[in-house]
Amino acid sequence: MIRHPKEGERLKKILDVFPKVTVTVLADLVADEFVYGEISRVSREAPVLILKHRERTIVPGGGANAINNLADLEVNVLPVGIVGEDEPGRLLLKAFRHKHIAVSGILRDKNQTTVTKTRILAGMTHSARQQVVRIDREPESAPNSHFTRELVLSAREYARASDALLVSDYGYGAASPAILNGIRAKAGLRGIPVTLDSRFRMLEFSGVTAATPNEPEVESSLGVQIGQNWEKLVSAAEQLMSRMKLQSLIITRGRDGMAAFTERHKPVDIPIFGSDEVADVTGAGDTVIATFTAALAAGASTEEAAQLANYAGGIVVMKRGTATVSRQELLHAIETAPPATRPH
Repeated sequence: MIRHPKEGERLKKILDVFPKVTVTVLADLVADEFVYGEISRVSREAPVLILKHRERTIVPGGGANAINNLADLEVNVLPVGIVGEDEPGRLLLKAFRHKHIAVSGILRDKNQTTVTKTRILAGMTHSARQQVVRIDREPESAPNSHFTRELVLSAREYARASDALLVSDYGYGAASPAILNGIRAKAGLRGIPVTLDSRFRMLEFSGVTAATPNEPEVESSLGVQIGQNWEKLVSAAEQLMSRMKLQSLIITRGRDGMAAFTERHKPVDIPIFGSDEVADVTGAGDTVIATFTAALAAGASTEEAAQLANYAGGIVVMKRGTATVSRQELLHAIETAPPATRPH
């Protein structure tokens, strides 16, 4: 492993630019609900635990978590998406307003359910809580033509005043390839970088600058097995970049860190920051793409943006639940451990 102390100073300068950067986020907005219970006993009705309810919280998840992360990085963020006229939707908007995030680009559809992922966590009084089940509530259909048109118009207007566009596609229809194509029409993007986090249909997008899939998503998209083989990882990355016409690609690899690929430079293998004994990976991909996009918008190279995203990912997986990383935490991380790479 090779340390790069001088690069750390460059990363700090990039972080200084974050408050001057504006990012539009086209996103599937998700409400992450956490219900905490204390294990009371085993039920007589069925072999299941009875939990004594202790706490319930709802926080921004999915694309809403990427928006939340950008706000905590002190980036000016302009979200575009859809929520239902229900409690999770109202709480998402309240959370955004609390952080002074503009919500005029978020449409409200009385006929839609806000995507809500409810995690039930159980534990003893003084022990760590473990997730025992997750319940997902999802819309029955994608946004109709009226809402699709409104999403395109809002995102196009915001993107013209932004330094980057982040697309967070969880498959619920508010951040689809068709909507991105509509935004790009009529010179709607002016050449700003477009970053993509797509859970299920990465290869259907075109005109994207960079993507940040994890390794299982790459394997699923291409029908390959990578494992610990660096050559296979590089080959898969080259296929993705060619098929999607990407300028850069970041593949996150869990405890193995991440790898950065560009058109003109050799691949960069970045070891994980911090411990590989993670507390919770919920929403870590949202943190990674938020930090990566903010860095690109601030003028960073692909490798510099990947290094900052790697720090952010290493920090956020040590936090419980859907969490964010602050600009100050990134500065502290750089001071604690200079950026590193692994030679190949």
